[in-house]
Amino acid sequence: MNTQLLTDGLTIIAACREQTNDIWDAHYGAAAIGSALFASSGWLSPQSAARVEAQAAAMVKATLDPAYAAADSDSGCEETTAATAILDALDSTIGELHWVGHPVIYSASSLLAIHQLQRWGSSEQLSGLTALIRAFERTIPGRSWIGYSAAEVRRMQVTVEDGFPTISHPRELSTLVLEQLAAFPVIYRAEAHHDLMGHMLTYAHALNILFDLGHVSFFERGVPPLLKLVKVLRSSIDLPHDDPVRLVSPVDRLPLQPAQRGRWLPTDERYWQRDYSGIDWDFGHVFKFAHSFYDHLGRVSNRKPAYEEQLRYLIVP
Repeated sequence: MNTQLLTDGLTIIAACREQTNDIWDAHYGAAAIGSALFASSGWLSPQSAARVEAQAAAMVKATLDPAYAAADSDSGCEETTAATAILDALDSTIGELHWVGHPVIYSASSLLAIHQLQRWGSSEQLSGLTALIRAFERTIPGRSWIGYSAAEVRRMQVTVEDGFPTISHPRELSTLVLEQLAAFPVIYRAEAHHDLMGHMLTYAHALNILFDLGHVSFFERGVPPLLKLVKVLRSSIDLPHDDPVRLVSPVDRLPLQPAQRGRWLPTDERYWQRDYSGIDWDFGHVFKFAHSFYDHLGRVSNRKPAYEEQLRYLIVP
C-alpha cells in the first residue's frame, strides 16, 4: 500500500477549504486515496498499479500546496480520535442527499485511509477535515438533473411503490447499483447522466466502506438518500425521442450526446499508458470511478459482462 498517497490525500481533503475557499478540490484527495487502494486491490498488474500510483502522485503534486504537505504531524491523531470526530461531523448530513453524496464520499475515504495508517495528522488538520464535511450542511442535492429541479429532488420521497429491495448489507447495495448501471440502453456524456452514475457508484462505495469499518448505523441511514439519487436516474432510462427533455443544469446542454465507448477498461494495461494530466485526471474521477466500480464488482456473486460494458461509457474514452 502506498501510504504516501493516503497521507497526501488526507492532507488535500483537510486543507481544501483553507487552500481554495471551496469544497471541491477535496475530489483530488479522495482520488489519491482511491488510487492507492485500487493499486493494491489485486485488480491490476504490477505495471498498471505502478502507473496508477505515478499518475496519482503527479496529480497530488499539481494540487497540494507544499506548505500544507509539510504541516503533517510526525505522530498524528489516533484512529479512534479521528474517526469519532469525522463521524460526528457526518452525523448531520448522512440522512439527506447533499451534493450527490460528497460529504459521505469524503468522510468514508478519510476514515479508510486513517484506518490503513492507524494514525494521521495534527489536531488542526483534523479540524480542517471535519469543517469541510460540516460545510455540506443545508446544501443542495446536486446541480444537474434530468426531469427534476434540485428543489424537487430535495422534496422527493422513496416509497414502497418504487420497488427497491431491502438493503442491509454491502453486497446487496453493490448488486443494486451495478444492476442499475446495466439497465441504461444509452448513457449520455453529461453531468446529469454519466457523471451522476459515476457518483452513484462512489456514493454507494462510501456507504459500504462505512459498513466495513463497523459504522453500520451510518450505512443504514445513508441508504435512503442514495436510493433517491437512483430513483432520479431510473426516470432517465428511456428518454423521449419526440418530446423535449427537461434538463436542469448550469453546465449541460441539449441535445444530450451519447457517451463514447472506452476502448480499454481500467484493468487493461493500455488504459494506464495514457497520461491523464492533460484532462486534469477528469477531476480525479479517472481513479475514483474505477476504484469504486471494481470494489462493487468484487462484492457480487454474479459478475455480469454488462457491468463492465457500461463502465466503458463512464470512464474517459
